[in-house]
Amino acid sequence: MKKLILIALVAFSSITFAQETIQWKSFEEVELASKEDPKPVIIDVYTDWCGWCKKMDKDTFQNEKIAKYVNENFYAIKFNAEQKEEVVFQGHTFKYVAQGKRGYHELAASLLNGKMSYPNIVYLDKELKMIQPVPGYMAAPQFEQIINYIAGEHYQTTEFETYKSNFESQL
Repeated sequence: MKKLILIALVAFSSITFAQETIQWKSFEEVELASKEDPKPVIIDVYTDWCGWCKKMDKDTFQNEKIAKYVNENFYAIKFNAEQKEEVVFQGHTFKYVAQGKRGYHELAASLLNGKMSYPNIVYLDKELKMIQPVPGYMAAPQFEQIINYIAGEHYQTTEFETYKSNFESQL
């Protein structure tokens, strides 16, 4: 009987505390999914040693409302700018480039226009064309403004500062 109660408590607690998280995909998965259901793309370009990247993972990407919005409106890719594995994206093969103690990945350099700073969130439109990389840590309220701006395609008609002044947070 005690065992049954314990199992029920564990099951209940996992349901109660379940939290939506961002569904990170690979570049290949995003390319395939975009053919069936085009959506804009968020690419989190990070490194393992970046403290601000870890803070953004914890404070921003784990925010349940942010995760829900991203999952509904974007494809999301988490990309280590120093990974050694090749990546094929849009018909090009990108490789790791050894350089000093740390190297860099050619795809990261391409996405960031050679400005290697982390964290850096790159936004692509529904056709997987670059909208813009946005460098630096963003707390959930800042990130919420930008993802709403991109998902609603407001960047095509409205300056971000104008959009921001009329934005109402859902957090």
